[in-house]
Amino acid sequence: MADRAEDQRAWRFSRDTETSPSLGSMNGSVPVLAAGSWMRRLLGFIGPGYMISVGYMDPGNWATDIAGGSQFGYTLLFVILLSNLMAIVLQALAARLGIATGRDLAQACRDHYSRPVGFVLWIICEAAIIACDLAEVIGTAIALKLLFGIPLVLGAVITALDVFLVLLLMRRGFRALEAFVIALLLIIFVCFAIQIALAAPAMKDLLTGFLPSSEIVTNPAALYIAIGIVGATVMPHNLYLHSSIVQTRAYPRTEEGRRSALRFAVTDSTIALMLALFVNASILIMAASVFHAGGRTDVVEIEQAYELLSPLLGVGIASTLFAVALLASGLNSTVTATLAGQIVMEGFLRLRIPDWARRLVTRAIAIVPVVIVTALYGEQGTARLLVLSQVILSMQLPFAVVPLVQFVSDRTKMGALVIPAWLKVLSWAIAGLILTLNLKLLFDIFIGG
Repeated sequence: MADRAEDQRAWRFSRDTETSPSLGSMNGSVPVLAAGSWMRRLLGFIGPGYMISVGYMDPGNWATDIAGGSQFGYTLLFVILLSNLMAIVLQALAARLGIATGRDLAQACRDHYSRPVGFVLWIICEAAIIACDLAEVIGTAIALKLLFGIPLVLGAVITALDVFLVLLLMRRGFRALEAFVIALLLIIFVCFAIQIALAAPAMKDLLTGFLPSSEIVTNPAALYIAIGIVGATVMPHNLYLHSSIVQTRAYPRTEEGRRSALRFAVTDSTIALMLALFVNASILIMAASVFHAGGRTDVVEIEQAYELLSPLLGVGIASTLFAVALLASGLNSTVTATLAGQIVMEGFLRLRIPDWARRLVTRAIAIVPVVIVTALYGEQGTARLLVLSQVILSMQLPFAVVPLVQFVSDRTKMGALVIPAWLKVLSWAIAGLILTLNLKLLFDIFIGG
């Protein structure tokens, strides 16, 4: 009886794929080559990896990386490296789920779990998107203030207008979205490449930072920032997003077509996430080499970093490059947050509302706490809120990772693309590490004092 019930569930899992594809008309809308050189075929799949890499270098990462670098030097580079390696594995699993089953993670959760469990997972995921949106609002508002002198509260309100940018891009097709994202990513990359060259970090200390240190878990302050880095790097909504957007490619929906698509999708995301590793590491390296090495271990805010960069480096353009990269990061996050919100709502609830309405609602929810905190505690309170949002994201991560690993380990759902035993062990180890770090942080906050 149990086997029969499981077979029926698996059948429903695939049956709904035909009637409700993820992302609707965008599903299978991007043509890819069925033959030709490996590089030419790969070009057709490049895009989704760079879109999910946006979440790994959004303004939330900046706050945690700056705080980590200024307070602890290069020590937390190991956490960035570890987080990025975990991200490569988890995003590959998300791509595998979408390609193998034709379901995004939200649809898979809806089909597999009971309605109450699915509803709770939806609420948790929506909270994660709001926390991400909160970081995006703060980061973009800060960039507008630094570049154009716009007050922080007004800048936060202005960010609500980005809904029109997203709608314009979405009407032009999925490739237009990807081109916009990749162009801004290149701006961020160039800005930080120049800044690292100007900072000239000590290579020996830098390389040592990529090795594990006991201080990361024994020092509560370091652990708090480390958890924030994990939350800012491996973002829960990115798993939902990636499992959906890999399906925009028009690869043959056959076993061989799916295997080929999976290889190209994983290559795409791995290359893109290495770019994200460079950006994240660059932010922390810059903070360590400029602030920590200069005795400024108190720099924990983006605005502090902006004000001190040019004077400490002796190069006037350093601060401007920093602010330009921050603005590009905030704008980029707009696209991915909007898509993730649409995927989650449609996947869990089968509910579709106009994109502009959903975007304004989630953006309003994110703007309100920014305005309140800024009014009550000033801009320092906003900076703390930014780091806290990343810790919240980390706390919500297990609720996306555990279902994902569970699904890709299930042969009845994945068929021939079920993950091998070694990858299953590695995936559950990553989920266990994330859960352990979160429990340790909760213990330190509420019990350890």
